[in-house]
Amino acid sequence: MTGERTYLDWNATAPLHPEAWRAVERALGVFGNPSSVHVEGRRARAMVETARDQVAALVGARTSEVVFTSGATEACNMVLASSWGAILRAGIEHDAVLKPAGASGCEIIDLRVTRDGVVDLADLAAKIRTATTTHGAKRVLLALQLANNETGVLQPLADAAAIARNAGAMVFTDAVQAAGRVPVAFGDLGVDAMAVSAHKLGGPKGVGVLILRDGVELPALIQGGGQERRRRGGTENIPGIAGFGAAAEVARQTIAERDRIAALRDRLEAGVVALTPNAEVVGATADRLANTTCVAVPGLSAETLVIRFDLAGFAISAGAACSAGKIGASSVLLAMGYAEGIARSAVRISLGPTTTDREVDRFLDAWRDIASAPHARNAAA
Repeated sequence: MTGERTYLDWNATAPLHPEAWRAVERALGVFGNPSSVHVEGRRARAMVETARDQVAALVGARTSEVVFTSGATEACNMVLASSWGAILRAGIEHDAVLKPAGASGCEIIDLRVTRDGVVDLADLAAKIRTATTTHGAKRVLLALQLANNETGVLQPLADAAAIARNAGAMVFTDAVQAAGRVPVAFGDLGVDAMAVSAHKLGGPKGVGVLILRDGVELPALIQGGGQERRRRGGTENIPGIAGFGAAAEVARQTIAERDRIAALRDRLEAGVVALTPNAEVVGATADRLANTTCVAVPGLSAETLVIRFDLAGFAISAGAACSAGKIGASSVLLAMGYAEGIARSAVRISLGPTTTDREVDRFLDAWRDIASAPHARNAAA
């Protein structure tokens, strides 16, 4: 194993930003309960509300719409566990959406996506009209991500939300991968709820938010002492929230970095295709996050590639991993119409603000050695 490490798995988690680190350290010294009215409690409350302002500014929401949670998974569950007549979603969604939707007990309506992983708006319009007519007084929900975690493909969310709202449905979006990487304006998207996670943008793990449009009421998933305006019980995680706020502020100020990152991504993709002409960059013709590359190479095993790149000093990832860590076929690529053999070959390379030209060069050198070597090929298909 090489001594030098190159981190190219930013979509899994981002390194803790120094500003977030310092905010967490400061918050650890503030021991008051933010629900208390004394000085110590007010100091803790001030930290929470400062972070609320910072997160709201990042995603273009009102501070009153920000509900702190233990992470985006909890935020997704808060929405999907509500009482719905039907939920419309596509197979490209993250398991944090697919699993609670499947457990909700309501009708699940699958949406069609194109080969590039973009939801078919005509299919959505037809199915959502049928759903709202069929379920009458029962609420119907469209769950549509803003950006895909594996391919980086951006969805036409505002257009989809307009279709849904015109049909009388509500809209929820998982914006975990988009927040901090593309400009997000909650108020302009036409959605009712949105999930965001701190650790994807340089904040600490174990904290996220549900952005809930003013006037929208959902039953609290966690009942308790009435925190977060009775929308999420439990004493707030002050260090995590403070770190989230600091990371959100940095992300808002540095979002213009995406142009430089996109240039690195494009160079990486061009190099990969030049070295392995049968490689396919998934979603290449769609609008994508600037930092994300998903490459499928027929005849290669994603599991083998991830392991060999790790041994060579590179952290990348593959489409799907079960709880035991074994990599399976990417459910996202399967939903996009790819054959299972191709879906088992896809790896994701995701860049970050600190990724350099030299790291891209080193990765391409490693790709030449690993992806074209006989030992990388097995009975993956």
